[in-house]
Amino acid sequence: MELESILLPGIPAKRPMVIAGPCSAETEEQVLSTAHSIAAKGIKIFRAGIWKPRTKPGGFEGVGVVGLPWLKRVKEETGMYISTEVATAKHAYEALKAGVDILWIGARTTANPFAVQEIADALKGVDIPVLVKNPVNPDLELWIGALERIHNAGIKKLGAIHRGFSSYEKKIYRNIPQWHIPIELRRRIPELPILCDPSHIGGKRELIAPISQQAMDLNFNGLVIESHYNPECAWSDAAQQVTPDVLDYILNLLVIREGVQQTTENLNMLRKQIDECDNDLLEVLSKRMRIAREIGTYKKEHNMTVLQASRYNEILNKRGEQGETCAMSASFIKDVFESIHEESVRQQMEILNKHN
Repeated sequence: MELESILLPGIPAKRPMVIAGPCSAETEEQVLSTAHSIAAKGIKIFRAGIWKPRTKPGGFEGVGVVGLPWLKRVKEETGMYISTEVATAKHAYEALKAGVDILWIGARTTANPFAVQEIADALKGVDIPVLVKNPVNPDLELWIGALERIHNAGIKKLGAIHRGFSSYEKKIYRNIPQWHIPIELRRRIPELPILCDPSHIGGKRELIAPISQQAMDLNFNGLVIESHYNPECAWSDAAQQVTPDVLDYILNLLVIREGVQQTTENLNMLRKQIDECDNDLLEVLSKRMRIAREIGTYKKEHNMTVLQASRYNEILNKRGEQGETCAMSASFIKDVFESIHEESVRQQMEILNKHN
């Protein structure tokens, strides 16, 4: 895939490239106030959603084309480049007509090859950076397919945005990072710039800093962070937006590692991997307990006892054997699963005793 730099004139050629601004453009005053505050922190690229794809009807779906002149004012008054999401060919036409500098394709759109192709057709003959977010589901081929469709339209300034993947289960993150997927994307297309969207991965403002650092440690090229001059009053995704002051604080805390790492830095990298594994463990345990509660409901409906001794012994013995094949002692694995089983029984007992 033949690519050109997505860096625009005046953007420093160093990590991280930062794109910041509110989740959505709400009012002209909100857009301009946030933009001026962000520009004062040295940010060069402003983002704001003009069209907002919502999961259910009735929510705020963006101000539409009425907000594009607000972005033009941001560009004129602050000198920042402006960017927004496009989900249809019409969006692309309107954004280009308004002089938007960078377009991105959202996760829901990336998952729809027909929609991506329509956008690609609308961009033929245009020289503009286009960033493609990963699809909502963890499908690397679908992500690459969307990138190829845009590239085949003649777009050479192409980049990817990692925003995590949706999951039905309750979890620490709003969208599970599954870092191995963007890592594999980089292996497959080494010249492709990859930016991280910690706002959508975390879903909570307190997770933005650690996720941003992890992205930098994984050699991501940039960050897309949602920032609002008054996050608590935001019309969409209030919990994951930060003020311009907090944004500046987060960026100043980042440690950017280049080249050969020192021993302590390598140790920190390994510890970060441990943290990620622990988060995965918690999410898997949460899923297991949900299934255990469903089993408890079944047992209650069919007047069965909670403790099934034969099943319990089968689990302990089988998991112990599996643990040994994975270089762990059988006794350790049995201790772990005894604790898990104890919690499963406790949760099933709560269901059986409920309303009794």
